[in-house]
Amino acid sequence: IFGIFLKKDLLLEAIKDKKIPLIVPMGIGEDNNIYNINADVVAGKLAEYLKAEKLILMTNTVGVLDGEGNLIPEMNGSTIRDLIGKKAISEGMIPKVEAALRASELGVEAVHIIDGRVENSLLLEVLTDSGIGTMIRA
Repeated sequence: IFGIFLKKDLLLEAIKDKKIPLIVPMGIGEDNNIYNINADVVAGKLAEYLKAEKLILMTNTVGVLDGEGNLIPEMNGSTIRDLIGKKAISEGMIPKVEAALRASELGVEAVHIIDGRVENSLLLEVLTDSGIGTMIRA
């Protein structure tokens, strides 16, 4: 029950004009009620819609952790499903990794989940060989 009601050309024009678009993750259901939509799901769909090369999801953890608390630097769908089944990935991280995997399966080359609390985390993830978070590829 998700559709992007943006005009792609308007969004790209705003970016071209050096404006930062604000996208509110809310939608209206068939019952005319307003619903909050998970922001990671919206970001993944938007990346797919725009045919983005990369999607970066910033969070307040170092990335995706295994069952023993160790950072997993790179994941794919089978790893994600295995860790969800073992309950090593739980709660709010589940929609994040599922949105990341779906975006990757639908054309986004790489999705990164990084810790937004770390200074220069974006630069460290994209401009270093090892990165600092978790990269997800289909």
